[in-house]
Amino acid sequence: MTAIKDGDTVRIHYTGTLLDGTVFDSSDGRDPLEFVVGSGQIIPGLDVALPGMIEGDKKKVNIPCDQAYGPINPALRQGVPRDAIPDEIPLEIGLQLQMQTPQGQPMPVTVVEVGEEEVTLDANHPLAGKDLTFDFEVVSIDAG
Repeated sequence: MTAIKDGDTVRIHYTGTLLDGTVFDSSDGRDPLEFVVGSGQIIPGLDVALPGMIEGDKKKVNIPCDQAYGPINPALRQGVPRDAIPDEIPLEIGLQLQMQTPQGQPMPVTVVEVGEEEVTLDANHPLAGKDLTFDFEVVSIDAG
């Protein structure tokens, strides 16, 4: 059997959990996740766990936040005047909204505080600042 190396296309089934055991994502009931090893398509901590594995191998890895979605960046939290948000949007903590960058790119944000005059929006990835655990199995490997 061929061992995984950078540049190979692999397919894995996985379950991602937080340290408390909460599942945040899984391929259960879906097609396996397909990506090129070493290409930056997945989080670094999972990417580096794959080389040397073969088809059928299973592994559980703990990934610190700096090898996952990074630490929370305070600069990505911003207060906006409450009246700048349309009245038909129900302002609740945890609500996901879509903003636009100055370059016109869509940027998902989450409402994290709602005050009388201001709403605080957070553009950090929802898993930023969190250590993660992935249980995964190599389903197939196509040499690169």
